[in-house]
Amino acid sequence: MKGGWALVIALAAAQLVSWGSIYYSFSLFVVPMEAELGWSRTALDGALSAGLLLSGFAAYPVGAWIDRGGGRAVMSIGSALAVVLLAAWSRVHDIGAFYALWLGLGLALSATLYEPAFAVLTRLHPQSYRTRITAMTLVGGFASTVFIPLTQFAIGAYGWRDALLLLALANLLFCLPIHALLLRDRADAPRRGGVVFDQHFRRALRHPAFWGLVVCIVAYYMGFAAITFHIIPLLEERHVATATIVGAVATFGPAQVAGRIALLALGRRATAARAGGIAFATFPVAVLILLLFPTSIAALFLFSVLYGAANGVITVVRGTAVPELLWRESYGAINGALTLPQNLARAAAPYGAAVIWRASGSYDAVLLVILAGGIVAAAAYGFACRHGEAGVAR
Repeated sequence: MKGGWALVIALAAAQLVSWGSIYYSFSLFVVPMEAELGWSRTALDGALSAGLLLSGFAAYPVGAWIDRGGGRAVMSIGSALAVVLLAAWSRVHDIGAFYALWLGLGLALSATLYEPAFAVLTRLHPQSYRTRITAMTLVGGFASTVFIPLTQFAIGAYGWRDALLLLALANLLFCLPIHALLLRDRADAPRRGGVVFDQHFRRALRHPAFWGLVVCIVAYYMGFAAITFHIIPLLEERHVATATIVGAVATFGPAQVAGRIALLALGRRATAARAGGIAFATFPVAVLILLLFPTSIAALFLFSVLYGAANGVITVVRGTAVPELLWRESYGAINGALTLPQNLARAAAPYGAAVIWRASGSYDAVLLVILAGGIVAAAAYGFACRHGEAGVAR
């Protein structure tokens, strides 16, 4: 199996397990750990934030490693770390050890989630990476849908400690064999020396399209993270019924998948410039609907559909923008460098939104800031497309 569609399907399955078992499962363990260990929710969430921040800082060296030698070793080590650390988490009794475990899991995330997989597919399939990345994220988009109920069932049936052992087992049986045994690097691709690699990366740092992408990513992911972590209290503030809130939030996942299916259907016509331009423009429209129609259930579900579909497309665009707007050389390092501000924005936004809400006394002020950020993100992406290599060529 050398990098064909069978490998794309295998990588997609590994993404499903990695996202579901490490990232999405965390929130389900907070309450039982609070009850048994007596740790505060703030302390528990702090470990997650620390891990996510470290994963952002690790994204550049991980991407550079893939550029130089391929992704087999990187992703295998990441899966092995996940197995060991999830098992160790199941036996944790000390808060310091818990933070140390999550710093390690942050490294596992940086080596197993979308960014390294994007780099692998772009390296293996320089002519068809867009379709393969879209297909992979289509499957990965079901991670929360599959693993949240499965993990909740395991916690209820066996307790949170044994549930973590089952998640470690899932990584051992699925992710590690896929990355270690099935993933192969291109034998005909020369391994770049450090001088060539540095030239491509330094060139990106001087390119206006790169900095357009930085501004776009920071502005977008701050708004995305703020909505993700505050949508439920926002809707409760508006006295929306609990069943309606659950239904609206549950719409996000299918809408994400629908957006990615649309990309697959459009094929080569769905370039990063076109698809990203539409998606980044859709995000502030969705926020504006949520702001202008606070009591309308129809408007709430329209927001959910637009918000989910836009994010589904933007996830794919994150994987295709670098090779299309810049170049494929040193893709892993360049994309990894963009991941750092993305993760910093994700980490800072929930707290920043809480500060704005507390100061203003209403989520309307938060939505206005998110709307402004969405407009900035769309404008910055347009700037990146105009100054990208393809835009210059035209």
